[in-house]
Amino acid sequence: MKLDKISQGTTSEECAARVMETIPLVMRFIRADMRANSAAALSIPQLRSLAFLNHHPGASLSDLADHLGVTCATASATTERLVQRNLVQRCDHPQERRRIILNLTEEGKHQLKQSQDQTRAHIAKLLDGLTEEQISNIEEGLALIKNVFEQTELKPPQQ
Repeated sequence: MKLDKISQGTTSEECAARVMETIPLVMRFIRADMRANSAAALSIPQLRSLAFLNHHPGASLSDLADHLGVTCATASATTERLVQRNLVQRCDHPQERRRIILNLTEEGKHQLKQSQDQTRAHIAKLLDGLTEEQISNIEEGLALIKNVFEQTELKPPQQ
């Protein structure tokens, strides 16, 4: 497996370009693999909805729409299909009667876990050809990226 060598003098702009080049490639792979592994033949927006609700139980329809980057009407249609398949439960909010809260059903959790487990195994198989040092370098880099982006979730970007 050929790995590009990154020089020690890489600037933050060059690193940002590499992140923007690499992350979409990885996400395309993950999405396609999860879609192929989805026993319930779920669409990518449906899988993304399940993953979001798994991490944000009790989220509102507008929270889900924001995450997916779609209108509330589109998120509602996606949610309706998941409710019909018994993967998502939709309930009225106890204090706000106009607000809907969403949660995964046990079947929804099972379908998501099954798809994620198969994709994780596929990625692990791809990484098997790397040395321990290369895997450690990837882990370290991913931890750094995760930390940077988790920090930006808390505050808006500076102009």
